[in-house]
Amino acid sequence: MRVLCVVSHPRKDSLTFKVADRFVQGLAEAGHEYEILDLHEMNFDPVLKGVDEPDWSAAEQPFSPEVEMEIRRMKEHDALAFIFPIWWWYLPAMLKGYIDRVWNNGFAYGSNQLHHQHVLWIGLAGVSKEQMKKRNYDEMMTHLLNVGIADYCGVANSKVEFLYETLDSDTSHYELLLNQAHQLGLNYAKK
Repeated sequence: MRVLCVVSHPRKDSLTFKVADRFVQGLAEAGHEYEILDLHEMNFDPVLKGVDEPDWSAAEQPFSPEVEMEIRRMKEHDALAFIFPIWWWYLPAMLKGYIDRVWNNGFAYGSNQLHHQHVLWIGLAGVSKEQMKKRNYDEMMTHLLNVGIADYCGVANSKVEFLYETLDSDTSHYELLLNQAHQLGLNYAKK
């Protein structure tokens, strides 16, 4: 399976990128091919402008060259993974803008839907599992990503995984998180 791994973090030396590296290591060991898409490195513009605004009256519409390029990239992959820090109990603006602009009407929903077999969302949470559950942030994010986005766009096999307490600077805890990421790659798309 060919997996597009979209990473959203402004720093290459972040735990988010270390998690991405270990995740793709697991993917490779499981026999998958992958491409890492670093939204910050490519200077992706998350702002939805008029040319990329969904035209609900058209079955197909042309988009900006940047969005057309990303649509082509997505078409080259069988599955998706998103690796990101959780900021304000949600996706970072860069990643939200990527979905707003690229997962557009006529490509991801509407007259067409995504062809991808699986999507995995790996969210790095600075808080504990208990803190995420306290106000049902985990359930809200899971429902939004799995149902509101993935299922709406035709990807029934969507899963959210949270890596907790990412602000804990203890080396053994970081290694535990990196091992979790590696296992997610090894077991990607397994039931």
